[in-house]
Amino acid sequence: MTQQTPHGSQARRGLGIDLTEFKNAWRIVVLATLGLAISSNSSMLYAYGALMVPLQQTFGWARADLQSAVSFMFLGSVVASQIVGWLNLRFGMKRVTIISLCALSLSYLAMTRMGPSIVTLYLSFFLMSLASMGTIHVTWTHLVNLWFEQNRGLALAMALSGTGLAAMLIPSAVSAVVTQWGWQAAFWLLAALPVALVLPLVLAWMKEPALATARVGDKLAPVKAAAAGVTLREGLRNPRFWMLNIALSLIVACVVTLVTNGVPLLRDKGLDAVDAARIFGSFGLSLILGRVVVGYLVDRLWAPGVAAVALSLPALGCLLLATSGANETTWLVVGVMLVGIGAGAEFDLAAFLVSRYFGMRDYGRLFGIHLGLITLASTLAPWIFGQLYRSTGTYQTTLMVCGVIFITGALVLLTLGRYPTFDRTTASALPHTG
Repeated sequence: MTQQTPHGSQARRGLGIDLTEFKNAWRIVVLATLGLAISSNSSMLYAYGALMVPLQQTFGWARADLQSAVSFMFLGSVVASQIVGWLNLRFGMKRVTIISLCALSLSYLAMTRMGPSIVTLYLSFFLMSLASMGTIHVTWTHLVNLWFEQNRGLALAMALSGTGLAAMLIPSAVSAVVTQWGWQAAFWLLAALPVALVLPLVLAWMKEPALATARVGDKLAPVKAAAAGVTLREGLRNPRFWMLNIALSLIVACVVTLVTNGVPLLRDKGLDAVDAARIFGSFGLSLILGRVVVGYLVDRLWAPGVAAVALSLPALGCLLLATSGANETTWLVVGVMLVGIGAGAEFDLAAFLVSRYFGMRDYGRLFGIHLGLITLASTLAPWIFGQLYRSTGTYQTTLMVCGVIFITGALVLLTLGRYPTFDRTTASALPHTG
């Protein structure tokens, strides 16, 4: 695979999609999609619902205590996201990813030996997230960003749809094996996915773009173009970095709150469990739709402007969910879908904006900080909004607060201004490794 110059003569067809980039790097998109799908933040997050009751029946753990395990998983992700960017720079993405895939499988196998204390569950979830560090968004978005320029947003959207793939397939697969062979079989299944599905593709396909060639003396030799962008220290001192982080962290906190409370919210309106689940099922479809559409648009329009529109739509969704009754199912579906569009757009926008405003020089560590902050927000949001519900006894205040935050976050992103231009330098001649 070779990377083409992002300007000039690239072939475009149909809707303006750069076919040359996808022809050269479609394997990278497939790899990143599957890599995100088997990451612990995807696979275990969507598998856990099918595991809670069997674990409760086996060990007698309380349902509330079982739910707390997700917080330990997110806490491990916060730590992992701060480490993996540095490890990728120091040892290379491919090496870190290979080790992480093997470690993730081993961590799942170790979880078959959990119990009887629930502390073993909490510790297992924390260590599982650390083991999975090479498979989280930092690595895969970094890899896609390196291979795509003209259609970076769309490529990121396609890769990040791996979480939607996990949401569609893993719960039913886990339920089936648990029913047939017990809860330990679910961990055997999850352990097989990293090493059987993704590891062979990493060994065959994972690489950074080929080095450029330049004349060194009398011969053409490969030279390494230094990634353009700011250093970690420069990024941390840039106010725009923190505006982006704060805005998106608040938005993610509201999305997580609405996702985790979506069905109970609908049940409180008088809907039965089946109807509430059916209405909320439209969330997954709109998430994928929002992800792809926003990814396509940010390649062609000013990304903060696209973000302001996409992330304002959930505010309208909150209004519809707050004002629609149980018999107004159409408006409830529209409200859920508007929230889903914003949820799908957020990760696309985060990866794209960090790469455009701060470059690729220290992308891994800068995006790792961003990922850590939004993961921390995801951890705290259910508890904070849970206290709000406890004090009010209704979701109306939660919907109002989330609506205001969606609008505020969208407006903050409009202050980011123009994309900066980074100088690209060239290092000394190196052996070709592509």
